[in-house]
Amino acid sequence: MKLASNQMSLKGIASDRHREYLALATPLIISGISTPILGAVDTAVVGRIPDPATIGGVAVGAVIFNTMYWLLGFLRVSTSGFTSQAEGAGNEKEVLFSFLRPMILAILFGLVFILLQDPILTIALSFIGGSEAVSSFASTYFSIRIWGAPFILLSYVMIGWLIGMGKVRLALATQIWMNTLNILLDFVFVLKLGMGVHGVAYASLIAEVSAVMFGAWLLYATNKKRLVNIKLSMLLEKAPMIEMIQMNRDLFLRTVCLLAMTITFTSVGASMGEVTLAANAILLQIHYMIAYLFGGFANASSIMVGRAIGRGDMPLYQRAFTLSAQWGIGSAVAISIAVWVFGESIIGIFTTITDVKVVTKEYLVWMLVFPIVGVWGLQLEGIFSGATEAKSIRNSIALALIVFLLALWLLLPLYQNHGLWTAFVVFSFCRSLFLSFYIPRLTREKILHKVVS
Repeated sequence: MKLASNQMSLKGIASDRHREYLALATPLIISGISTPILGAVDTAVVGRIPDPATIGGVAVGAVIFNTMYWLLGFLRVSTSGFTSQAEGAGNEKEVLFSFLRPMILAILFGLVFILLQDPILTIALSFIGGSEAVSSFASTYFSIRIWGAPFILLSYVMIGWLIGMGKVRLALATQIWMNTLNILLDFVFVLKLGMGVHGVAYASLIAEVSAVMFGAWLLYATNKKRLVNIKLSMLLEKAPMIEMIQMNRDLFLRTVCLLAMTITFTSVGASMGEVTLAANAILLQIHYMIAYLFGGFANASSIMVGRAIGRGDMPLYQRAFTLSAQWGIGSAVAISIAVWVFGESIIGIFTTITDVKVVTKEYLVWMLVFPIVGVWGLQLEGIFSGATEAKSIRNSIALALIVFLLALWLLLPLYQNHGLWTAFVVFSFCRSLFLSFYIPRLTREKILHKVVS
C-alpha cells in the first residue's frame, strides 16, 4: 500500500508539473501562432485576387520586413531572458530596467529604418529579384508598412518583458489585439473595399500602432509607482549595459545567419517563376505557423530556465529540459500527422489559383519532415535564451548556415525546388544537432557553480 501510495504521489507531482508548464506554454502558443496566422491571412486574402504576382509581391514585401525585424529580434529574446532572471532573483529594480533599456534601442532602430527606407527597399529588391509586377506590389506594400517600424519593435520589447515576468496572459492580450484587428482590417480593406495590396499594408500598419498604444497603457497602469523614481543614470549603469549589449550582439549575428538562409531561399525560389514563388510562399507560411507553435513551448522553457538560474534551482532547470523535450517532440509528431491528413485542405485556404495549388501540393512533403528535424533546435534556443547564453546559439546556427549553402550547391542543380527544400530541412536538422553539443557547458557555467557555491 505504501509503494502504491508513493507511486500515486509521484504521478500527481508529474501531472502538476505538466499543468504548470502548460499554464505558461498555452497562452504563449496562442500568442505566437497568431503572428504567422496573420501572415497566412494576408496571403490568403491576396490569394483571392486572380494574379499570382500579388501573392509573390506580398511574400517578397513580408520577407523584407521579416529581415529587418528579425535582425532586431534580440529585443524580445534578450528582454525575456534578463527579465526572467531578475524576477527569479527577486530584483525589482532590475526587472523594470530590463524593459526600459531595450525600449530605448527599439525607438532608435525604428526611426533609423524609416529614415533609410528608400535604400533598404532598393537593395532588398535587387537582391531578392522577381518579376517587375512582383517588385511593384512589394514596393507598394513596403512603402506603407515601414511607418510602423518603431511600433512593432516596441511591441517586441513589451511582449518580451511580459513573457519574462511570466505574465503570459497580458502578452497574449497584446498580441491578440494586434493580430485580430489586422485580420479584420484585411477583410474590410481588401475584400470589401477592393484596396488590394494597399489594403493589406494599411491593415498591418494600423494594427501595429494600436497594439503599442494598448500595451503602453497596460504597462504604465501596472508599473506607474515604480517609474516615478527612475533616473537616466540608473538606466545607463555600465555592467548591465555591457552584458545586454554582448548578448544582443550575439543574437544579432545569429539572426544575420538565419536571415541569410531565408533570403537565399526566397531568392532562389523567385528565380524559378511566379507560380513556384507563390507555392513556396504558402509553404513558408505553414512553416512559420509550425515554428511559432513550437516557440510557445520554447518561451515557457525560457521562463523556467531564467527563473532557475536566478534562484540557483537545479531541479527547476532540469525540469525545463524534460518538459521541453516531451511536449516539443509530441507536438512535432502530431503536427506532421495533421499536415499529412489535412494538407490539401490547408493549401486550399491560401489560394484558389489551380496552378499554385498543384505546385504547392507537390512540395508539401517537406512540411511533414520539418517539424521532426527542427523542433529540438527551436526548443533549445528558448532554453539558451532564458539562460542569456547567446554565444552558443550564434555559433550553432553559423555552422548550420554553412551546411545549408553546401547542400544547396550540391542539390539545386540536380533536384531544383526539391533540392532547395532539402537544403532547408538539412539546415533545420543541423540547427538542432549543433546546439545540443553546447548543453553540458551551459549547465556547468550557468547553474552548477551557483548550486555548488
